[in-house]
Amino acid sequence: MDKKLIVIENSDGTNTEAQLITYLISEDGQMHYVVYSFGEKGEEEGDEIIYVSRIANNGDSFYLEEIEDDGEWASVQNLLKKIANA
Repeated sequence: MDKKLIVIENSDGTNTEAQLITYLISEDGQMHYVVYSFGEKGEEEGDEIIYVSRIANNGDSFYLEEIEDDGEWASVQNLLKKIANA
């Protein structure tokens, strides 16, 4: 299977490529999330580190936001579990 890459523009204006793992939409269809990886491995178990960010829109472009709310994070985890159990 081909890896799909996305380009993330950092706050300093530099670009970083990341592997797109999946795209999620909240149960109510209001929130959109991207799951991605930079190919990093965890130190202890060697598993690939994945990131999940909320996709936001400021009218001109899209940007990624950190998920800080525990309730929102629990909802995202439930979306991920549905994929894992499919």
